[in-house]
Amino acid sequence: MSRFTGSSWKVSRRLNYSISETGKELVRRKYAPGQHGAKRSKLKEYGTQLQEKQKVRFTYGVSEKQFVKTFNEAAKLSGNTGVNFLKLLESRLDNLVYRLGFASTRPQARQLVSHGHIVVDGKKVDIPSYRVKPGQTISLKETSKKLVIVQAALEAKIARPEYVSYDETTMVGSYVRLPERDEFLPEIKEQLIVEFYNR
Repeated sequence: MSRFTGSSWKVSRRLNYSISETGKELVRRKYAPGQHGAKRSKLKEYGTQLQEKQKVRFTYGVSEKQFVKTFNEAAKLSGNTGVNFLKLLESRLDNLVYRLGFASTRPQARQLVSHGHIVVDGKKVDIPSYRVKPGQTISLKETSKKLVIVQAALEAKIARPEYVSYDETTMVGSYVRLPERDEFLPEIKEQLIVEFYNR
């Protein structure tokens, strides 16, 4: 499957949004990359909707095909389509590995999963898009607990969202419940994404 291998910092600057959620990309230059980046004209309605979609797609690191598939699943669920869509993305295994602090970035979390370092309910899962259900546990293989990148990520982790829990003694995390909308990606306007796909 194809994946984005370009500069995530340039993407963040173009979208004027930190896709790593750290804000580091926008500290030095808050304008889009390129010769005329600082003079870009104001976006029209379609451009605004597309930009919002791209913010979420690049944040979670999913392909356009996966993104549309997940949106279509969310549209079939009862309730707010936009909120359901973001909750489905937040329930991805690679995202929860990142939220628990086993990895310092989502791409790093994706790599940990695809290389077979992650265990869900005692069974190895190597599919980054695997959807974790509330109540399931996420941990590392015994041989993977001493990985340098994992130890560094865990030491650097300051806080975790309330919908995940982590036991430092056993190094086991749990997806406690589905997140509330105000607990993640507060700057995203999911209604614009719904409008984009319902054009």
